[in-house]
Amino acid sequence: MSLRSTAKRWTYLVHRWLGIGGCLLMLLWFVSGMVMLFVGYPKLTPGERLAALPVLGDAHGLLGLSALPAAVQAEPESVALTTLRGEPAYVVRSGSNVGAWSARTGQALLPVSAQRAEASAAQFAGGQAFVGAMRVDEDRWTHSRALDAHRPLYRVEVGGARPGDVYVSSRTGEVVLDAPHVQQHWNYVGAWLHWLYFLRMQSVDPAWTWTVIVLSALCTLAAVSGIVVGVWRWRFRGHYRSGAKTPYAEPWMRLHHLIGLMAAAFVFSWIFSGLMSMNPLGVFSSTREAIDTARYRGGIVAVEGALAEPVALLAAIDQTRFKPVEIQWRRIGGELFAVLLDGEGDTRIVSHAEGRLQVARVLPDAWLQRKVRAMSDAPVRGFGLLHAPDAYFYARAPEAMNGAAVRRFPVVTVDFGDAEMTRVYVDLATGDPLLTMGHRERVGRWLFYFLHSWDLPAMLRQDTARLGVLLLLSIAGTALCSTATVIGYRRLRMKYRRRRS
Repeated sequence: MSLRSTAKRWTYLVHRWLGIGGCLLMLLWFVSGMVMLFVGYPKLTPGERLAALPVLGDAHGLLGLSALPAAVQAEPESVALTTLRGEPAYVVRSGSNVGAWSARTGQALLPVSAQRAEASAAQFAGGQAFVGAMRVDEDRWTHSRALDAHRPLYRVEVGGARPGDVYVSSRTGEVVLDAPHVQQHWNYVGAWLHWLYFLRMQSVDPAWTWTVIVLSALCTLAAVSGIVVGVWRWRFRGHYRSGAKTPYAEPWMRLHHLIGLMAAAFVFSWIFSGLMSMNPLGVFSSTREAIDTARYRGGIVAVEGALAEPVALLAAIDQTRFKPVEIQWRRIGGELFAVLLDGEGDTRIVSHAEGRLQVARVLPDAWLQRKVRAMSDAPVRGFGLLHAPDAYFYARAPEAMNGAAVRRFPVVTVDFGDAEMTRVYVDLATGDPLLTMGHRERVGRWLFYFLHSWDLPAMLRQDTARLGVLLLLSIAGTALCSTATVIGYRRLRMKYRRRRS
């Protein structure tokens, strides 16, 4: 047998048995993927969190940052004045640690009891919280590593307009996740099934990660071999004796061949991009830390004066009719300022200059241009303002996997001349680096996000048409995998009967 014949035979065998082994899995992926176009995995978006907070109205009696422990004052960019359990409180984040202090007494708000968790959940949901908060370390909806600092969590069932489960931090009493019952039910045939989360035991689970990578790789190989076999069996010139272009007379085989040829590109790109979503071996991660956030923030500064007093900040903003629900303190280049947010996510910046508090909507871009140079040892090759989405920085609907990411405009773009040609998108409203894209991350963006969900800004602006086309192609993929399931079942049944006889 020639080398060509051997290669051809093995291609047929690979497609046959990988198809039989993976047809049901790919069928589930296509069905669950269609659900995910409309219902995403439970998450708490910044908009949902802020909308549930009351306005910081009466500032009388509120303590300033100086009332917090000295260790907390050293990291003012991680401090926020918000509302917990109906009372103003400071929430302090430092690395993987998080804590809360009363803004009335300065005392640490510990411990968070089940009753307090129920009160926080009821305030967030705007409805009744049923008694019986359950303490959980991790469950099917709380695999995100962003929740690690808050574990264990309290799961509280709530009523209201969106009845479901609300998860409350045991460290601060904040609501960190909401999972409405309707969303949970759809997720069992959506994201939870799509990501094979029934195999995932914890937030960091190498066994689950490599299981998904290996299965995705095998299914990608099945798709590639299927395309090759399909093209081999199609008569581009002439016809078979039956008069058809395909050699298959049996209906299921014939249908599988025809659908496979029509949907081949989509099926391959969709399964392959699913494999790329797992970032196998870290191929889409920069080999070194591109941005030095600590140096960008600058050294420790004194937390004193009017800028550290919520009473003064609220008085300064009162003249603008802005209604803040939260105050966050930031530090850039060793300069302290406050960011006030309202219930719709809009912001105001309060800084101390010329001996008084000054209010602005955004940071001065010329000032920020000087500060961002501290992010990297590499020279700054470009600095600009982006007023509309580009191919890398764009907003997604809440149900999308990255739907909770902050995407505000205008945004500053900073290009560094390092080996990865790193670009950083910096929020003008807060000074926060919102997105860092090196060469590898840019490649990953195209091989995963684009191929998997067609998320170019121009396509997202025609979202109904985009969803309609993706839905039709997903139906074709479902039909292809359904025919493969029937064919695989019949072949296995035939082999079983032969073996018995």
